[in-house]
Amino acid sequence: MLKLKRFIRRLFTPITILIIPHSNEQTYRMKLPSVGIVMLIAIWIAFTGYMVSVGVTTKKYNEIKVKADFYYREFTELHSTIDSLKKAETQFKKLFAFKTKEDVFKNLDIDDSGSIDMELLKKQIEKSVNGVGEIKDYLNKQRNVYNATPHGSPVSSFNISSPFGWRTHPQTGRSEFHSGLDMAVPLGTEVRATADGIVSFAEWSGGSGNLVVIEHGFGFTTCYAHNRKVVVQVGQRVRRGDLISYVGSTGNSTGPHVHYEVWKNSSPVDPMVFLAQEGEDKP
Repeated sequence: MLKLKRFIRRLFTPITILIIPHSNEQTYRMKLPSVGIVMLIAIWIAFTGYMVSVGVTTKKYNEIKVKADFYYREFTELHSTIDSLKKAETQFKKLFAFKTKEDVFKNLDIDDSGSIDMELLKKQIEKSVNGVGEIKDYLNKQRNVYNATPHGSPVSSFNISSPFGWRTHPQTGRSEFHSGLDMAVPLGTEVRATADGIVSFAEWSGGSGNLVVIEHGFGFTTCYAHNRKVVVQVGQRVRRGDLISYVGSTGNSTGPHVHYEVWKNSSPVDPMVFLAQEGEDKP
């Protein structure tokens, strides 16, 4: 009991602190009990420790935030890329659901630490996207070639009155090369373009009568002669199956028919080759 009283007396024994400013001879004295000084020191140590802890936590928070922002941007970019891949996959599934290439072209719309290796993943996806892009570019080009190639007949239910090649001219009786195909049909029958293209000629042309010429690109040109009436103009874009004229017997003609020519790289080609493809266009 006596020892306890002595200990308590020591705790509350006053300690004098002198403060001597250099600019003034007057000194300041403060008397504080020993326990008060100990408590002040303890509070100062605790406060200092708390501030250090807050600083470390803030630093770690900032580092985590920087990483979180980085991964957010990366995943946002990847999400966008994956969406593009899904769209491309849907398009290709749609394309290759068809049986023939003609169907396809017709329907073309045209590290070990456990962390994700974002750069490697991005490179792999970029490679896949580039591959998809190359395939789409190829299919677009092939679609354009397909659309520019004549298919089928410009008229329906026809009779061939004069084939392609050497023949005896029905008016002059002389042997000459016939660069087209004469397709006999009733007067006024609709004449339709056999491929996509641009009208380059649409008026009277001597023995050919009312003539329509369409440039299709990729070396293809088609001609439709002896029309009664032309319904397209020069510079007009047409698609396969568009109405361009009506059958007549104008120019050097012995009856209503359409003289149909197909040219490939400035040389006439037998139109029968392209008429044979008519059935392939039908489902």
